[in-house]
Amino acid sequence: MGVNEFIAVGENIHCTRIYKVGGKFVKPIDGEGYVIEYTAGDEARSLPVPSEFMENADWQAGKVKHCAVAIWLGTRGAESEQAAGSDYIGALAIRQGAAGASYLDINVDEFSTDVAERVDLMKWTVETVQAAATIPVSVDSSNTDILNAGLEACDKSRGRPMINSVSLERKDAVELAASYGAVVIASAAGESDLPTDTEGRLANLDALMPLLRDAGLADEDIHIDPLVFPISTDGQNGPRFLDAVKAIREKYGTAIHIVAGLSNVSFGMPNRKLINQVFSRLAVEAGADGGIVDPLQINAGILNSMDTESDGYKLAKALLMGEDEFGMNYITASREGTL
Repeated sequence: MGVNEFIAVGENIHCTRIYKVGGKFVKPIDGEGYVIEYTAGDEARSLPVPSEFMENADWQAGKVKHCAVAIWLGTRGAESEQAAGSDYIGALAIRQGAAGASYLDINVDEFSTDVAERVDLMKWTVETVQAAATIPVSVDSSNTDILNAGLEACDKSRGRPMINSVSLERKDAVELAASYGAVVIASAAGESDLPTDTEGRLANLDALMPLLRDAGLADEDIHIDPLVFPISTDGQNGPRFLDAVKAIREKYGTAIHIVAGLSNVSFGMPNRKLINQVFSRLAVEAGADGGIVDPLQINAGILNSMDTESDGYKLAKALLMGEDEFGMNYITASREGTL
């Protein structure tokens, strides 16, 4: 298989993203505080963790939302802290672009419950990302006001922005896409369901696609998300997704795009990176041409260079195809360090 193009919607600028406290990136300093270590180019830098984050439930559970830290510092910190917050978000954007991202997905929904605050934070984050990177932004939110704010801040000179996502549950986002000339991720979610079988996915898309076309979106503007579910909850979620991709490609032809949150498949499993990469390659073989992914781990070059004859690839593929019951062979290999 040759992957000529893989549309990577870079997912790393999300307020849901976490690091482990005391892990590879979050380190104590002088016994009084913590910093998040990162690199900008070849230069090692650090982002201070505000005391507010060390007092919340996430921190007590041993984790910290690192993008939320950067956005907090960038918008609330002292002058030097604001510069550090902006630099951190910019570094994330630059790394994803260098790794082949086609869009940079931005989501601030987990920052707070205050919609007005999130509207302002979405604008700030879009502007900060665009100051650092030249590729288009994907505006990601469950709230139409926040989507609107992000799109309003987008610089169209770098390409058409993306909305993540429109669905039968979020029909008002279709009008936004039309008014801003945005491309869309079109979810197979229904008004009240998340179908796991091909029939349910297609039924929802059959109802959504006319709305998109009536709004003036061409097939090449539409990136269908067939929905990915974890194999840890049902070993058949992998093959069901791949069957849905094949059916969608057959029904809607070659102009339309098929992307998905491919890393969702590995939730709860060890060595998620391997599972995600193998699943992404299988998805492309089935007819997908992109994903909402970490482009540093999943891009066209990585997918092309995978050794499909390696034991790790074969074990992950058997797991994803539902052939390794309860994932016992894969989990055993992971525990023994042979993957």
